[in-house]
Amino acid sequence: MPEAKEKKSVTVPPASPPPAALGKIDEGSQVSRRSFFSWLSIGWIAFVAATGGFFTMMLRFFFPNVLFEPVQTFRAGYPEDYQAGEVDLRWKGKYGTWIVRDGEGIYALSTVCTHLGCTPNWLAAEQKFKCPCHGSGFRKTGINFEGPAPRPLERFRIVLADDGQIIVDKTKKFQQEKGQWGDPEAFLKV
Repeated sequence: MPEAKEKKSVTVPPASPPPAALGKIDEGSQVSRRSFFSWLSIGWIAFVAATGGFFTMMLRFFFPNVLFEPVQTFRAGYPEDYQAGEVDLRWKGKYGTWIVRDGEGIYALSTVCTHLGCTPNWLAAEQKFKCPCHGSGFRKTGINFEGPAPRPLERFRIVLADDGQIIVDKTKKFQQEKGQWGDPEAFLKV
């Protein structure tokens, strides 16, 4: 006969009551009311700061920085104020314009190099404009003759007002390579 298998009985100890029922509560895991509200207030402050920062950054796009440009049309005095054969530098800084008087008349040249937009300097001893960035050279008339500049300097519209003053209008530009320097508003006959 087969041997009888012995049954092992598993005895389960009686369930013990939870520690709270016995009055044994771990004081280290309990958060006091004061520390709870401290952490809650720190959380709210962090939330308000992050939200405020976000909306501040968002509002910045509604009010962009404004770039103030100088006046594009200005009065440059009377023709008698300009000497024949001279380049007048007084409008270079404020309006970005040189006014040149030669034997044929008066014209206004842009102070922006046609290579990369630097500002050339007038070298009176050499009678040329020389760009400090890459060495482009321009004659007194604005024609490029050395360096990498691909074309001559631009001229601005120049006319006489009713009171006899010269008015330079930088919104209207004339380019030599397009044959625009012959336009009556590209120079002022005096």
